[in-house]
Amino acid sequence: MMKIGVAGTGAVGSFFGGKLQQGGYDVTFLARGKTLEVLKEQGLVIKGEKEDLHINGRFTGDPMDLAEADLILFSVKSNDTVAMGRKLHSILKEDACVMTLQNGVDNEEILQEIFGPDRVLSAATYVQAFKERSGQVRQQGRVKLVMGGLAPTTAVKAEQVANLLSAAGIDTKYTGNILEKKWRKLLWNVTFNPISAAAESRIGEVLDSRELRQTAETICREALDTAAALGIEMDRERAFATIFSNAELAREHRTSMLQDRMQGKEMEVESMCGYVVKKAKELGVPVPALETIYHLLTFVNARNLRKQNAEQAPTK
Repeated sequence: MMKIGVAGTGAVGSFFGGKLQQGGYDVTFLARGKTLEVLKEQGLVIKGEKEDLHINGRFTGDPMDLAEADLILFSVKSNDTVAMGRKLHSILKEDACVMTLQNGVDNEEILQEIFGPDRVLSAATYVQAFKERSGQVRQQGRVKLVMGGLAPTTAVKAEQVANLLSAAGIDTKYTGNILEKKWRKLLWNVTFNPISAAAESRIGEVLDSRELRQTAETICREALDTAAALGIEMDRERAFATIFSNAELAREHRTSMLQDRMQGKEMEVESMCGYVVKKAKELGVPVPALETIYHLLTFVNARNLRKQNAEQAPTK
């Protein structure tokens, strides 16, 4: 039986790891802090629309416990990609694959540098999941995974993993062009994640506010311009319409960046919008709305970090 390790037990990693555990696979969850304590004491709870799952899996704070994994679900925050990637590279078997479930498209580049393209898979995750509290995840709406490899040599392995996920009851589709699919998801994320975090609003509130919706539409078109300049082929007007029609289906959703801000965590500013801003600058594409919100959220991240460091500093 394939052994699976989950590196990062946030909402997404917990949900998909939990589904695989329920499907009968051998899953080890890597967690830390309060989350690890709760998981060891009570297990993982996934609250869904139709049923609740209680997962009594193997929970650990030691990366060495993932050393025998055949597949790693890589779901740490983008800010931790390099550190976790290097840590796992030193302990994983040479034939183990790493599949990123992360947002953005820059993590693939980083993981390829660490593991090589022949060991990295990527998945675009379509799931409304959020952490209600330590050890408990709430999932709503339809769940879908689109996944594939980053090199032709990974095609067979990628299809095997797609079949594994499907067998666990996860709607999974294999694609030979995963980066284009990830870019399509990034376009949705860059449109709604930053603005929802900046305004501290759910998707529906962004859509219902004339000012916020106008800003979201402007950001979306800037991102589409950047994608076109990068050679990502798509019908731009159709893509624009799809992004906003999909948003209507997620009106109650709190984006991952909003969840991080509400919990006082570092937001994935670089992966969500900084990457697009930098690519736009390289290509000479103007993105003033996105650049403004990028600078705003970068400031919020830095201010929160200074505050946390001050709170943790020893008193004299």
